[in-house]
Amino acid sequence: MERRNTDIDRRCRCVRNGQRGQGPVVYWISRDQRVDDNWALLWAQQEALAQHKGLVVVFSLIPDYLGAASDHYAFMLRGLAGVQKKLQKLQIPFVLLEQSPVEGLPHFLRHIDAHVLVSDFDPLRIKRQWQAQLAKSVKVPLYEVDAHNIVPAWIVSDKKEYAAYTLRPKINRLLDDYLTDIPSLKKHLVDWRQDAESYDWAAYSGLTSSLLSVEEGKFKAGEAKANFAAEVFVSTGLAEYAACRNNPCVKGQSGLSPYLHFGHLSAQRLAWMVSESDLPMESKAPFLEELVVRRELSDNFCLYEPSYDSIAGFPEWARKTLDQHWYDKRDYIYTLQELEQGKTHEQLWNACQVDLVQNGKLHGYLRMYWAKKILEWTPDPEAALECAITLNDRYSLDGRDPNGYAGVAWAIGGVHDRAWRERSVFGKIRYMNEAGCRRKFDVNRYIASVYSTEQA
Repeated sequence: MERRNTDIDRRCRCVRNGQRGQGPVVYWISRDQRVDDNWALLWAQQEALAQHKGLVVVFSLIPDYLGAASDHYAFMLRGLAGVQKKLQKLQIPFVLLEQSPVEGLPHFLRHIDAHVLVSDFDPLRIKRQWQAQLAKSVKVPLYEVDAHNIVPAWIVSDKKEYAAYTLRPKINRLLDDYLTDIPSLKKHLVDWRQDAESYDWAAYSGLTSSLLSVEEGKFKAGEAKANFAAEVFVSTGLAEYAACRNNPCVKGQSGLSPYLHFGHLSAQRLAWMVSESDLPMESKAPFLEELVVRRELSDNFCLYEPSYDSIAGFPEWARKTLDQHWYDKRDYIYTLQELEQGKTHEQLWNACQVDLVQNGKLHGYLRMYWAKKILEWTPDPEAALECAITLNDRYSLDGRDPNGYAGVAWAIGGVHDRAWRERSVFGKIRYMNEAGCRRKFDVNRYIASVYSTEQA
């Protein structure tokens, strides 16, 4: 029996015990769609080798996941096609089930007499519900591995953190121990091929074929593209990140959020690359703050706040101030359709919406302004939150993500923020407007660039 790697084991927790079957270990891949730098896949292989079992990777394809658009599905499927090819070289079968996990996985696990089921960690409500349902409906043990965060979310904190300043010291105490290089997956020499072909995703010609026919956009999918983009950013963009990140007229941000969202890129690998670079710490620290503390704060928020996508999830002071200004007169009120089509009176906001729709991503600073204007231009905070989440999830490649829900909750509901000077509509929620944007960057240049790209 091979010696176990404690660095792999400490990122795993048992969701439920059960009766182990005689078949392979099954890794239900969902949030972390990559082969390399994947702690969940590493744990699944370690368990399979320890028990001398085969290993199978399964993905459940759902055609209507949280309002995702067809180009988001196409991006995801192109990445998964690369996962399948890479796993094939390692002698690990990949299976695509065109069903929700609660419908397809129990039957599949029974059919192959699975040994154990391994899932990656996701704090979103629908994923937690699926996991809870599977824990009740399958007989095999179910394990969960946090392959998305550098420090597993349940280890860094056991409660909802108030803000970055409360989470930061908890992460920093553990970071040196957890921010390590990541071992490589091995070729899996324990074979398992029983009925694998009948579940092979290549056999499906309907949904997958139609989605893969969608034209590839600005971001090219897959592990190789993600890692190359990360290398380019660290070598050419990181040095100027702190100075340029709030200026959408220059390429100051990393542009890696779609890859992190779909799991094509490991946040730990990226953090390791940044920490190992030769740049001075003052150049690296601002990016590591966003990548580690702020990103893992979003996971903490969604994990420990059941109402992360509703007003009930806002802090008490924010709910109170918004309630006091609920019926304040709005100078402009727009419908979801008008917002979606970028038909407001403010040209900068319209350009942001066009940018989001055309490119599947909006600059981080502009996304804050974009969401806050929705609060100002909709009938009430409840409608604002619903509109912002709908548009972000529908058009952003990194939508349907803890970062998105926490970001919208910050902009509209003061989550992870503090009270500011009181004003109409916003109450004590932090205010942003076009004038503030003009002080940060060349607004006219940004608007011109968006519409010139659209016409091209």
